Amino acid sequence: MNQYICMIDLKPNAHPLAFARAAEQWFEGLKTAGKISGWTLLRRKLRLAGPGYGDFIVIVEVVDLAQLDLAFTHLADGDHDAARDYDQIHGMIDTVDVGLYRPYPDDAQVERLALI
Repeated sequence: MNQYICMIDLKPNAHPLAFARAAEQWFEGLKTAGKISGWTLLRRKLRLAGPGYGDFIVIVEVVDLAQLDLAFTHLADGDHDAARDYDQIHGMIDTVDVGLYRPYPDDAQVERLALI
């Protein structure tokens, strides 16, 4: 399982609970459509985090990069509800930093090492 990590800060006028509801609509829609395997929304507690960490972290789980590509192209399918949900969540975001992670060591990596 690959994890697409998003560290997010909201715009000053965005309400955190409205963001959480919008995130749930957007990501549950992606999950229901089979574009992602799962997702988690986390919020920083007690403002405790180092530099570079956003107020929110979204973890999106995908089986492989092909599934991640499906999630990225979901809006191109012409689904007006998906576009509305995306616009709602995206409109609240001020900054976002992303990264793609995988379990380590993974089976493919272990196999490559065994061949050496």
